[in-house]
Amino acid sequence: MQVFHSPHDARQFVSRHRASGRTVGLVPTMGALHEGHLSLARCSQQACDMTVATIFVNPTQFGAHEDLDRYPRTLEQDCQALAAENVAAVFVPDNDTIYPDGFSTYVQPPEIAKPLEGVCRPGHFRGVTTIVLKLFQILPASHAFFGQKDYQQWKVIEAMTRDLNVPIQITACPTVREQDGLALSSRNRYLSKEDRQRGLLLYQALRRTQQLAAAGTIDISELEMEMRKVLTAIGQQHAGVDKIDYATVVNAETLAPIDKLDGKAVGLIAAHLGSTRLIDNMLLEINR
Repeated sequence: MQVFHSPHDARQFVSRHRASGRTVGLVPTMGALHEGHLSLARCSQQACDMTVATIFVNPTQFGAHEDLDRYPRTLEQDCQALAAENVAAVFVPDNDTIYPDGFSTYVQPPEIAKPLEGVCRPGHFRGVTTIVLKLFQILPASHAFFGQKDYQQWKVIEAMTRDLNVPIQITACPTVREQDGLALSSRNRYLSKEDRQRGLLLYQALRRTQQLAAAGTIDISELEMEMRKVLTAIGQQHAGVDKIDYATVVNAETLAPIDKLDGKAVGLIAAHLGSTRLIDNMLLEINR
């Protein structure tokens, strides 16, 4: 596996393979790789002739009081894991390469970036869309793969790509979970044993909401009330989450609020356990 630090060298590598008629899958990451990231590489390997990945902890998508400084950095292990998946190359730039002195151009995120994470993390999606568009420019792949766990991020990138006519196919891959249901996340390593157990409440709340929807419950307020009941552990012996940023059911394509289940919907949760913030989501199957 080749490791590139220069945008020019990375672009030349991908362009050369694209010119020969090969499809190239791109897997952008911030490192601290886990099975969820590696599943994206496997999806890319199945769909494309070759795969390239990126590892870059993007400072512009972190807020002033978020975990940029302590975000895990495990470059050597990450590269070994990618090589084991037969990834052809990885682009590992430093901050000055991506954001040189005088950098001042940012992407204005699409409308779908405004609710949910857009409210809780102002400026987050500006950083996400800017770095992703830069990576698309540096690595002109034919396909790009993102995890469905970051549901709104996937939809934001999908909209940006469509709106700006970027010639790349966006694919979302299923959320990878532990056996007990906890969605894999690089931030899970922050969790204490107790918080790790409480983290299961996100999955349990989403499963409960999915079960109610499948059984015929269509009132959104009822579904959201039940979701919050599970998250706060009402009627259970152990404690609930420490804080809920949102626990909602919205239109799965637009993320717009809805009153009744009608068509494709998604349950979305962001909650805090100690100093760690986790997100999760689940598509709802509606019984008709």
